[in-house]
Amino acid sequence: MREVGAFEAKTHLSELLAAAEAGETVTITRRGTPVARLVPVGAPRRSDGLRRLTQLRSRFAQLSVSLSQDEILSARDEGRR
Repeated sequence: MREVGAFEAKTHLSELLAAAEAGETVTITRRGTPVARLVPVGAPRRSDGLRRLTQLRSRFAQLSVSLSQDEILSARDEGRR
């Protein structure tokens, strides 16, 4: 993954678009702080999320934590407040 400053991103946008089209992810920074990410349209975001959920489920199984569906939904809703 490449990082570029906002000025460079503005100046070289066509190159960055070509890089994203080729599958590269580019993080755009302002004064060294990440503010945006340019990703390919076909980026496997959903599969990444599913993979992380599967890993989390495995970790819970190893800890012998058993949560009911209601407890899980309650925790999810609490996080939205």
